[in-house]
Amino acid sequence: MSYIKFDKSKKYDLILVGRIAVDLNPVDYNCPLNESTTFKRYLGGSPANIAVGLARLGKKCGFFARVSDDQFGTYVTDFFKKEGIDTSRIVRCKNGEKIGLTFTEIKSPTESSIVMYRNEAADLKLECEDIDEEYIKQGSAVLISGTALAESPSREAALKAVSLAKKNNIPVIFCIDYRAYNWKNKDEIAIYYSAVAEKSDMIIGSREEYDLTEGLLGLDGTDRTSADYWTKKNAKIVIVTHGKEGSTAYTNDSKSFSIKPFPVKLLKSFGGGDGYTSAFLYSLFEGKEIIDCLEFGSASAAMLVASHACSQDMPNVEQVEKFIAEEKAEYGEMVARV
Repeated sequence: MSYIKFDKSKKYDLILVGRIAVDLNPVDYNCPLNESTTFKRYLGGSPANIAVGLARLGKKCGFFARVSDDQFGTYVTDFFKKEGIDTSRIVRCKNGEKIGLTFTEIKSPTESSIVMYRNEAADLKLECEDIDEEYIKQGSAVLISGTALAESPSREAALKAVSLAKKNNIPVIFCIDYRAYNWKNKDEIAIYYSAVAEKSDMIIGSREEYDLTEGLLGLDGTDRTSADYWTKKNAKIVIVTHGKEGSTAYTNDSKSFSIKPFPVKLLKSFGGGDGYTSAFLYSLFEGKEIIDCLEFGSASAAMLVASHACSQDMPNVEQVEKFIAEEKAEYGEMVARV
């Protein structure tokens, strides 16, 4: 069953709004971050990773963002171009703002942390004037990253993108993407997250992220209650992720579909979520059943937590299909399905 209708005549399958950053992952891993001395640079930022993931899977993406006017800004823009992602709406900052940097820790396969440098971050300088309706009209869907709502003027630009999408009957996908940096308090988080969530056709986030979104609503903090609330608003699909416990997609016909992670040898405990989202969305654009979308997403996530990078290691369709086939051959047909 198709829960969200996408206009396949559009130039872009997805137009994303939000963070483009640079990740620095340690090469000398299995030690605490303070002892790491060598790092490898990758393009980062959740919506940027999702765009790369979709591009690797054969989908066309556009992007609204601001980046630093320096070599890092050139690096991420060139990376997008090589992946076939449109960069015509990526704007260089003019007042010395720097691209966000994320230093990751790979202390063990199951224990990691992230240190972000986001003072005067370039992505949060996205302006309303950067968002134009004609470009929005070229997308079959628009994705909003919750990090874009953390600070003005980015939050107003993101809200404008939502309004223009709704005006033109374009589905809105909300990746809650909570990062503590830049937010002032939980009330502020709840106000802006819920403002986007209530207009979204699909929402994806962890249990913690839904709790933050619902902080002023008085809900009971259960997945089913969250799903019922948002599907009564506008959402057709509500996905709640639980890391190593798997994830569940709730639909607006009161159905639910669950998946668990594919077994892999972990290298790190981060990076899987963006692969999951891009692969799920690819499958949704392809018209697959929800459980198959979940399986494809879970497979991509498993592949990425077993690799060093996120954006750089995003798989293509053939690689994901091969991974699923090999996992099922080894562990059984229902290895990831609940």
